Amino acid sequence: MNLFEKHKPMLDSAVAANANRTFFHAFPENMKAYGEEAQVSGLASFQKAMNADFMELSQEMPLRFEGEEVSPYLQVGLGIRYPVFADKILVLNAQNVADAWRKTSVQDRAGILIESLERMSKRFFEIAYGTMHTTGQSFVMSFQASGPHAADRALETIAMGFQELTRFPETATWEKPMGKYSLMLNKKWSAVPKGISLVIGCSTFPTWNTVPGMFASLITGNPVIVKPHPKAILPIAIVIAEMQKVLAENNLPTNIIQLAVDSSKFPLAKELAQHPDVKLIDFTGNSIFGNWLETLALSGKKVFTEKAGVNSVIIDSTSNAKAMADNLAFSVSLYSGQMCTAPQNFFIPEDGIETENGTLSFDETATLITNSIEQLVDNPKMGAGVLGCIQNDATITRVLELAGSESKILMGSKTVVNAEFENARTASPIVLQVDASNSSLFTKELFGPIVLIIKTKNTKESISLAKKLATSHGAISCAAYTTSSESMETIAYEMASSFTGVSFNLTGGIFVNQNAAFSDFHVTGGNPSGNASFTDPNYVNGRFVWVGHKFA
Repeated sequence: MNLFEKHKPMLDSAVAANANRTFFHAFPENMKAYGEEAQVSGLASFQKAMNADFMELSQEMPLRFEGEEVSPYLQVGLGIRYPVFADKILVLNAQNVADAWRKTSVQDRAGILIESLERMSKRFFEIAYGTMHTTGQSFVMSFQASGPHAADRALETIAMGFQELTRFPETATWEKPMGKYSLMLNKKWSAVPKGISLVIGCSTFPTWNTVPGMFASLITGNPVIVKPHPKAILPIAIVIAEMQKVLAENNLPTNIIQLAVDSSKFPLAKELAQHPDVKLIDFTGNSIFGNWLETLALSGKKVFTEKAGVNSVIIDSTSNAKAMADNLAFSVSLYSGQMCTAPQNFFIPEDGIETENGTLSFDETATLITNSIEQLVDNPKMGAGVLGCIQNDATITRVLELAGSESKILMGSKTVVNAEFENARTASPIVLQVDASNSSLFTKELFGPIVLIIKTKNTKESISLAKKLATSHGAISCAAYTTSSESMETIAYEMASSFTGVSFNLTGGIFVNQNAAFSDFHVTGGNPSGNASFTDPNYVNGRFVWVGHKFA
């Protein structure tokens, strides 16, 4: 049995899930599903990797080994060094293997890629510890986001690519009746990959945000160079090492997928992106660099970006005020707000909101939300685990700067003790009250544990401001609370006009931060927060072109 036959049931299920948009997961998020010893083994493997050269990659003759990852929990360097290669060598390696991967059938590609995900799943716990100690996510979040959720997102992309590549027949006989005779041609079509793909990773979600672009380019026949953030390499390095092993086992060049390590002092991203033979670029990160990358489309490159956004919460009314506040408190506290989907701006009418117990004034609504955040942060069983750690010093600096601003502070940020890691770099959310006229403060992304509660004239102004922000500055998520069907329809319509989806009335165990593979399109690609959406058909179709030949 070849790999395509082995994994066809999973592929078929994924293709169906993409079409139906209902709940589906191929890789369980329950840790127990991976065996009783898996976590212990994963921790041991992670500890063994520390203070050593990463030797698992099948990439020969590196210039040197280097690494600068620092654990936000331990506040010490991991000491892991990775092979470093010149940008021209990486591109040359990709050029040399491009034909081999292009000539591999889409069925074989799919089998190899899904087998790689299966191998990755054997190392979910090791990847989780690597994610935890590079990003600052909690262990549970690291396991789920970098493990099963990332693998599901990759499988979703494989399925979408497979579906698009097999949408049309490979051959057809074309016959045009002409009366007494017919004109006939035999026709043949092939999906030709665009060329070398560069995937630029981010520091907060090193696999979840990286694998969609990787697998979208690979399933469509393009060799891939992955350039991770220098502060978060290990998780994706493990994934690439497993992929290279599977390629070698199937007599294919391992350089079809390469890891490109750089450093903060000597970055490689610009050099790789500008190389004339790099035709595809995926990027997750800040808007300044993302905007520059998008200009490279003028030179014939196809660029897929996920950048910064200003995410809003529109509060009009609610049937359960405490549940609303608790849900929002969790959303802003999760991973200390270091998520592209985390809510930032809370728009509340100056006359307050209607609740199940009557009108709640603006001040009372703000206090209810603030108290819920404080209760969560101070909960010894939940606080440290939900917050995780701050990934870099710039986020701490941003919080401190806001604490010194002239805005009214409803709740200050504080260090939260992590019982397991005494040196953990933590910060609870800071909550500021802002008037709607002070737009200079809330019309930009304030990445990290920062909440702005903004007083508006009414819900109409709240909607207008949220829409304007999404249109001008981008938004990846939006939450809204209303008991009015008319208001719900208006919010949905207006935010859709800015290409932003809305999560309405979340009060339980589902939060605005979350996006489900096979169901939710992550980023719409329609506003300044990003020009691509994974995973819709455009995300894969832009990586190849249909070429047809005619035979008389």
